[in-house]
Amino acid sequence: MKKRTEYLDYLYIVLGTLITSLAFNLFLIPHKIAPGGLSGIATVIYYVTKGRIPVGATMLVLNVPLFIMGIKELGGGFGLKTLISTFLLSFFIDLVKVPSMTHEPILASIYGGVVMGIGLGIVFRGNATTGGTDLFAKIIHKHFRFVGVSWVLFVVDSLVVLTAAIVFSPTLALYALVSLYLASKLIDLILEGAHSAKAFMIISDHSKEIADRIMKELDRGVTLLHGKGAYTMQEKDVIMCVINRLETIKLKEIINEIDPRAFVLVADVREVMGEGFSLEQ
Repeated sequence: MKKRTEYLDYLYIVLGTLITSLAFNLFLIPHKIAPGGLSGIATVIYYVTKGRIPVGATMLVLNVPLFIMGIKELGGGFGLKTLISTFLLSFFIDLVKVPSMTHEPILASIYGGVVMGIGLGIVFRGNATTGGTDLFAKIIHKHFRFVGVSWVLFVVDSLVVLTAAIVFSPTLALYALVSLYLASKLIDLILEGAHSAKAFMIISDHSKEIADRIMKELDRGVTLLHGKGAYTMQEKDVIMCVINRLETIKLKEIINEIDPRAFVLVADVREVMGEGFSLEQ
């Protein structure tokens, strides 16, 4: 079973890096869209050198010192899979030559961001990354704990986009921001799934009645937590349940019918795991 999972991870890595490379070759690179990171730097260098230095080769060269520093500073924990995905992405970008699918930069930024997000999401599903600035961010964070990884990535991406604005144009830099945003959303979608849920925490004097109707009418499991008011010192059960978004209105109706004064906390749920639960039910 473990070997099967490993094989599936490598399949994800190959498929994900291929899709990501298509995002660059079909949409981003032909329109001078540099969406942050090493790929953005490589795109700028490609055009500054009038195409003499390929994007994939530049990414690979820039990744080598980062990997050396990563091994020295972080150990080999970032893994063989990341090393393979980094090489494959650089290889595919330079090898897979395809014509641009659109002449409109705005469409290129939108579709490029979407396809790149899908590809990177699949790579992450394979328990790997494509190296680059995330390794740099982890190294910085190790030496300066007060600097978060996300902030380092934000600063690096911002500098790359700013460079693209100077070298190319401010408009193309804005297109790059569109691609970055869409890619991040698609990565979340791939990693977390297309379905989302809502978690309800309900504090009521009629918790048993509400719980019974949730189980009967929504066919959802309910957990009763023991609670105690800090001011009144009154003990009461707190209902916790997770439902899909389509059931939200029905649950609110149930609560309002039984206890309009109930205290209700609603939160988004990124992922739900557990026997018998499916957001598609």
